[in-house]
Formats: sequence, structure tokens, C-alpha cells
Amino acid sequence: MAESRGRLAGKNAIVTGAAGGIGLETCILFVREGASVLMSDISGPALEKAVAKLKEIVPDAGKVETKITDVSKEPDIKAMVEHVDSWGGVDVLFNNAGIMHADDADAIDTPEKIWDLTQAINVKGVWFGSKHAVLSLKRHGKKTGSIINTASVVALVGSATPQLAYTASKGAVLALTRELAITHARDGFRFNALCPAPLNTPLLQDWLGDDKAKRARREVHFPTGRFGEAIEQAQAVLFLASDESSFVNGTDFVVDGGMTRCYITPEGPPTEPPKNLAREAYVEKN
Repeated sequence: MAESRGRLAGKNAIVTGAAGGIGLETCILFVREGASVLMSDISGPALEKAVAKLKEIVPDAGKVETKITDVSKEPDIKAMVEHVDSWGGVDVLFNNAGIMHADDADAIDTPEKIWDLTQAINVKGVWFGSKHAVLSLKRHGKKTGSIINTASVVALVGSATPQLAYTASKGAVLALTRELAITHARDGFRFNALCPAPLNTPLLQDWLGDDKAKRARREVHFPTGRFGEAIEQAQAVLFLASDESSFVNGTDFVVDGGMTRCYITPEGPPTEPPKNLAREAYVEKN
């Protein structure tokens, strides 16, 4: 590959939950912008398919490697971050891996094991990732670094169709991110929380299925009349990862099409969504 150019030229990035959705779209943008990328996920076969898709879309991609990682286990996270030591250490970490379990419910019906599993992946995973990213940044004498943690708009607004463990975990991500941002501000290490609205990704669309009433309850809150797309989140992550956001720190970076600022939605047809890069992964079910 020719000399690396782009908004992330010379940077080493790790993306968890990289096998699909926001994670895969982000990896594609990162390599397009000159980053060396470690794609991490708990599923080896899914990672193989994802990296093949990335290289199909970006045939001149630079360094792209994969690492099977269970983010709820600190030794896995430690090994993941240390994987890029030979590259010169991490510059960007996108703590994106997470779950929203089908058995997650309200205060009465959420099983304790689902609560514990959700917190272990969605909160401890972000903590472990942030911890070892900071250790790597300091180990390599870095003066700047960007850590982006995936939260959610449900950490900001309530829902009458509760996934209590998921919502609580994403609220914890917001608080954790703010604390880390302030603690490490003088180190030059930035922490920001991405707050996506519901997206047209397999995670949500498979859950909604063909239930038109369930789908309508969510779509009605979007001023745009549509769900967001993974690429729209990935573009925000790219900005937060780049030096263009050098004075953006500790934010709840909301990318929701105006949903959390909306009282009454406009009338008319929905806006046209942008195309995702890994297109076949996102086929909306109607």
C-alpha cells in the first residue's frame, strides 16, 4: 500500500463488536482513512466474514488483523490491547461490543442472570477496555488518544418497552465515560460516549421482525420518519477518533436524527437513508 493518508493516517485503532453493524461500518471507514485496525469480536466465523467484506470494499486496505475477544473477561481485553504493541501501541479504541438480551424486561421480570450478563459485557467490557487502553497509551508515551464508548439514547430518555438491564448498563457507560474524560484530560486522552438511536441493523430489525405495531411505536418518534443507519453512527465515530475532535471530551455524543429533541413529529414521507458500506448486512424487514 502507498504511504498512508487520511484522517487517521498513522493511527492504530481497535474496534470491539467489529463483525457487524456499527463496528464493521466503522472499521471500513477507519481503514479508508489510513488507520491500522484490529477487528475484535467474540465470534471467529463472524470476524472472518467481516474482514473479507472489508477487504472487498477496501481492496488496498493497510494493516487489518482480527482478535477473538470476550470483553467481559479482562485477560481477553488485555491480550487484545497488547496485540497492537508491536504496531506502536493503541491510539484509538472503540468500545462498541454489547448485548441487548431477549429476556431483558422490567424490574419484576428481568432475570438476575441476564442483569449480571448485561452489566458484565456492556459495562465491565468498557471499563476493561478503557483501563488497558490507558495503560497502552502511557506505556508507549502517547500524548494523545481517543476512546469512544457505545452508550445509547435510552440512557437519556425513558422507554415504556423496557430492557432494564440494557438501559442501566448504558447509563453506567455515560457516567463512566465522563469520569474517565475528566480524570485523563491532562494526559491528552479523550473519552466520549456515542449515543445511537435505534438503528436499521440486524440486532434491532431481527427483534422487531414483521410486527408492524411494534415497529410503528418506535418509528413515530423519529422526526426523519426512519431508523438511523449504522454508517451514520460510524461517521460520528470517525470524527471522534480523528484529531478534528481534539477539543471534544466527555460528551454524550447523540446521533439520533433529532429523536431526543422531538415533541411532535413532522408529517410526510420519511427521509432517504444513506447506503451502508456493508450493504447486504442491513436489509430492513417490512
